[in-house]
Amino acid sequence: MLHDVPLAGEGPQNATSGKQQSVRQKQQEPSHHSDGIQIIPGGQQNTRQQHKLQDVPSHSQDKQEYPFSSMNPYAGLVDCLRATWLTGKTRPMEYRKEQLEGLSRFVEERKTDILHALHEDLRKPVFESELSEISIVQNEVNNALNNLSYWMKDESVSKNMATTMDCAFIRKDPFGVVLIISTYNYPINLSLVPLVGAIAAGNCVILKPSELSTCTERLLAEALPCYLDPETFAVVTGGPEETTKLLENKFDYIFFTGSPRVGKIIMCAATQNLTPLTLELGGKNPCYVDQCCSFQNAANRIVWGKFFNAGQTCIAPDYVICTIETQERLMPCLRQAIREFYGCNPRDSPDFGRMINDKEFQRVRALLECGRVAIGGETDECDRYIAPTVLADVKEWEPVMQEEIFGPILPIITVDDVHEAIRFINCRDRPLAVYAFSCNCKVVNHVLACTSSGGFCGNDTLMHTVLPSLPFGGIGCSGFGKYHGKFSFDTFTHHRGCLSRFIGLEVLNTIRYPPYAERNLGRLLSALEVKRKGMCSLM
Repeated sequence: MLHDVPLAGEGPQNATSGKQQSVRQKQQEPSHHSDGIQIIPGGQQNTRQQHKLQDVPSHSQDKQEYPFSSMNPYAGLVDCLRATWLTGKTRPMEYRKEQLEGLSRFVEERKTDILHALHEDLRKPVFESELSEISIVQNEVNNALNNLSYWMKDESVSKNMATTMDCAFIRKDPFGVVLIISTYNYPINLSLVPLVGAIAAGNCVILKPSELSTCTERLLAEALPCYLDPETFAVVTGGPEETTKLLENKFDYIFFTGSPRVGKIIMCAATQNLTPLTLELGGKNPCYVDQCCSFQNAANRIVWGKFFNAGQTCIAPDYVICTIETQERLMPCLRQAIREFYGCNPRDSPDFGRMINDKEFQRVRALLECGRVAIGGETDECDRYIAPTVLADVKEWEPVMQEEIFGPILPIITVDDVHEAIRFINCRDRPLAVYAFSCNCKVVNHVLACTSSGGFCGNDTLMHTVLPSLPFGGIGCSGFGKYHGKFSFDTFTHHRGCLSRFIGLEVLNTIRYPPYAERNLGRLLSALEVKRKGMCSLM
C-alpha cells in the first residue's frame, strides 16, 4: 500500500479539504458512548477512561521505562485496556464470539452507511464495495465463528522417550493490547479483517483508521462503538501527529497496513519496546503475459484487476511485462476491455472510482509523462479523475517504474522472452504479488518457481485474496507477516510451548543430576534422541 500521510516530523502532511477540516474540528470534543468503544479523537482522553484509571494499579516497571508516559495523551487509554486484559475478560471463547457477533451486526446493520462512506471517499461503486469490503469482512467473521473452538484448542505435540509420561502441548495465548493501523484505499476491509483476528485471538485492541478516508473514519469512530465492548476496544482518530503519539506507548503487537516508507517508521517505533509486528506494505507487482495466451481473456482480467478501485489496490498488477509481439496482440484487447467495462468515456461510468485526494491525483498524473500513452491519458483535476491508461514504450529507469503506481496507469515493459522477464522481476524488490498468464501451465509454473513474492496468481488477478484458506502478506520490502482466516488468528496469538511433567518417579530423573556419570549421559541422550526415518545402515 503506498502513499499514506507521513508521521509527525517525517514530512509534510497531505493537503486536507475543507470538508476534512470541518470533520477534524467537529471531532475535537471527545465522544462518549455508554455501550461501545471509547472514541479518542484528536489525541484527547475520554473522561470516563480517566476516571476509570484511578482504580488501575500502577506498574513501577512501566514508569521506569516510560518516565514521560503521563504526558502522552493515549497513556491512560492504553493502561486502561491493559488493566482489563489482565483480568482475563477477553480470554473466554464465549466472550470472543460475542464480540465477533457484534462486529457482524455492525457490517449488516450499517451496510448502507458503509456504502455511502466509501462512495464519498473514493467514489467507489457499490459492486466493488460489496465485493472487496463488506463480503470479505463478513466471510472472515463467519469463518472465525465457525472455527474458533478448534483454533483455540491446545495443540498436542510429539514426545521423546524422556517425556513419555508427560503432557506436551502448545497453548494459544493472546498477546495482550494490540494496535491496528489501517490505510485509506480499502478502509473497511483493512481495518476490520485484522480486527477479526485480534478479537478471535482474545486481545484488547486500539484501532487507528486512516484519516484520509474521512467519511469512513468518521463512520468507524461513531458507529462501531455501538457494537463492541468499550472496556476492551477503542478507536483513535487523527492524523500523523496522533499516530506518532500513539506509537510512543507500549503495545504487545502492532499491525500496520501502508507504504514501505511509513512501515520503516512504524518498525523503528516498535523496536523501542521490542514489540512484534506485522507490516502489510506494497510494491510493484509484475504481470507476465506469455505469447501463448488467450489474449482477450487475459486483457479482461488484467483490466479488471488494474482499474478496480481506480488502481488504488496494493495487489493490483503494477505493470505488464511481455515480448514486443505479445504487446502488439495484447494492446487491442486491453482497449476493447476498457471500452466494454467503462464505455467510451470512463469519466461518465458509475463503475470507475477516483483518486483519494488532490495530492495523490497530482502524483499519479505526473507519471503520464513516462513512455507513450497508448490508451486513455485524460484527466480532470477538479474531479480527481484519471482515465484508465495504458503506457507503451516505457523504459525501466522512468519514474513510473521506480515507485508503486497506486493509480489507474498500466505501463508495459517489453523483453525478449520469459527468462528475461524473470530476470527483470528478480532484480527488483520482491513484490506483494506476481501474476502470470499463459495457456501453457508449464510457463505459469515456471514463473511461480523462479520468482519470489508475497502471493501468486496464475491466469487471473486479485482473486487469490478471496480465499480465507490462503495466507495474505508480503515478503521483503512488500512486508512481512500474514493474515486472513486462521492466519489472522495465528498472527495475533502467542504460541506458547508447554510441558507438564509427572511429579513422581524421581528415580527416572537421577541420571541427569550431578555428580555426572558417563554411563548416565548415554542413557539420557538415548532417551532424548530423535531418530531419522528411513535410514539404512550399510555394513
